[in-house]
Amino acid sequence: MNSPLLDRNTALQRAAAPSQWDLAIIGGGATGLGIAVDAATRGYSTILLEQHDFAKGTSSRSTKLVHGGVRYLAMGDIKLVYHALYERGLIFKNAPHLAHIQSFIIPCYSFFDKWKYLIGLKVYDWLAGRYRIGISKSVSKRETADQIPGIKTNRLKGGVRYFDGQFDDARLAINLAQTAAQHGGVVLNYCKVTELLKDDRGKVAGVGFTDEETGRRFTLNAKVVVNATGVFVDDILQLDTDEHRSLVRPSQGTHIVVDRAFLGSSEALMIPKTSDGRVLFGIPWHDHLLLGTTDTPIATHSLEPRPLDTEINFILETAATYLANPPQRKDVLSIFAGLRPLAAPTGTNESTKEISRDHKLMVNPSGLITITGGKWTTYRKMAEETVDKAMETGGLTPRACRTKTVKIHGHQTPVQKGHWAYYGSDASGIQALVDSEPALAEKLHAGFDHIAAQAVWAVRHEMARTLEDVLARRLRILFLDAAKSLEMAPKVAGIMAAELGKDTAWIAAQIEQYTMLAANYLPERK
Repeated sequence: MNSPLLDRNTALQRAAAPSQWDLAIIGGGATGLGIAVDAATRGYSTILLEQHDFAKGTSSRSTKLVHGGVRYLAMGDIKLVYHALYERGLIFKNAPHLAHIQSFIIPCYSFFDKWKYLIGLKVYDWLAGRYRIGISKSVSKRETADQIPGIKTNRLKGGVRYFDGQFDDARLAINLAQTAAQHGGVVLNYCKVTELLKDDRGKVAGVGFTDEETGRRFTLNAKVVVNATGVFVDDILQLDTDEHRSLVRPSQGTHIVVDRAFLGSSEALMIPKTSDGRVLFGIPWHDHLLLGTTDTPIATHSLEPRPLDTEINFILETAATYLANPPQRKDVLSIFAGLRPLAAPTGTNESTKEISRDHKLMVNPSGLITITGGKWTTYRKMAEETVDKAMETGGLTPRACRTKTVKIHGHQTPVQKGHWAYYGSDASGIQALVDSEPALAEKLHAGFDHIAAQAVWAVRHEMARTLEDVLARRLRILFLDAAKSLEMAPKVAGIMAAELGKDTAWIAAQIEQYTMLAANYLPERK
C-alpha cells in the first residue's frame, strides 16, 4: 500500500527543516485548506498550520449544502448567488464522491406563494447556466404529500421542487488536506501559531508555532503568511498590531439531528420564511434528518460553541408548524452549533441579516494577508483570489490557478452507496485492510455500519490524533447520534491506542475528554 499522504511525523520533520516557504497558511478549515490546494497545485512551496484538527470549527458544522443560496437571491445578492452556483458545478465535477444532487420541496399554503417561489427558483436555475442540475417546477398538493409524508396537508396548495447540492463538510476538508499533500504541500493539525516573525522593515517573514502534542516550539520563514482562521482572524491580526480593530462579528448557527422518519422522504424540506424572516431546512443526511439553521449574533468565539435553548426551541417550533408529527426535544439525537465569521457591522444594526455573507480579502501594511467570510460552496474561488494576492504581495513567480480542473483526493465515478461513497477511491484501501486482517470488519456499533478498519484508516491515512477526531469528523457519529458515539468510544479508543502506541492511561483520558465533549451535543430532556 502507498505511504500515507497525511503523515504527521513526516510533516513535522519538513516543517523543522531550514528553508523558506512561499506560503505559510494559518487555519485548517475550508478556506485555509482550499488555499493550500491552490498554492500547492501552482507549484508553490506551501505549509498549513491548524491549532486543533482540520475543520474542527465552522467547517464541520455547516448545513451540508453546496448551494448558490436561495435566501441570498431573495435578498438581491445576485452576484454572490451567480458565483456560488458556478462553484457548485465545479465541486460536483471535481469531488463527485462527496457532493450529490439533492431535491428540495417548498410546501406552499397559498397560490401566491407558490407562484412567487416558482418564479424566483426559475431565476435560480437560469443563473446556474450550464451548471444547472435540475429544473424547478410546481408540484401538486397530492405529490407534495406523497413525496413528504410528514408534511401537514391542511390548507396545503402544493409545492415547488428545486435542486441543489449536498455534501459532507468535514470529509471534504480531509480530502482537501490530502489533495494539498498529494501536490507537495505540508499540512499539520494540532500546531498553534503563537507569533508572527518580522524582518527589519516590519514585514511579516514567517511564523512561530507550538506542536500541541509535545509542546515543542518551531519557527519557519515564509515569503507570504495567510491568516485564514475564520472566527479567529482577529486573534492573528492582534499578533500583527496592537491597534487592530475587530474585523469579524460571529454569528451562531445551530442544527439538530433527529430520526429520518420525521420527514419520511428522500426529498429535503425548505421552509422559506420562518417567524424571524429566515429560512429553515430539513435535510436527509447519512440516513438521519438534519434540521436548521439559526442565525444568532454572538459576542465571543470558541472552538466549542454551545447551542442556546432559544435556538433549539426555535428549530423545533418552526418544524412543528409544517410537520404533522414533529420531533420533540426528547427525539433529538445530536445538536451542534457553528460560528460564521461575518464581517463586523460598522453601524448600530445588530441583525446578522444585515451583515455581509461575501468574503473579505485584505493585506496589512506588514504584508499579512487575511481572508474571512464566505461559505463552503465558494471556498475554491476564495482560495484562488487569495493566492493571486499572495503572488502580488510576496513577489512570487506568477503562475496560473489550476483548481477548476484539479480532482479532489478520492475522486471516483461511479459513486458507491452508503457511507462508503464518501471515501471514493479510498474505499478500496479500507477493504484491503479488512482483507489483510479480517477482524477489522467488526462493526463499531450495532446501530451503524461503520467498521474497525475505518478507525484504523483514519489514524494511518487521515491524521486523526484523538478520539474526537475520529468520532466527530472522520466518521461523523457525534453529529448523528451523540449517545451512540459514547457507546462506540471505548472500542474506537482501543483501536487508536494500538495504532498510535498509546497506553491504557491515554485511553482513559481520551474517553473522559470525549464524554465531557459529547455532553454538549445531547440537549437536556425537558
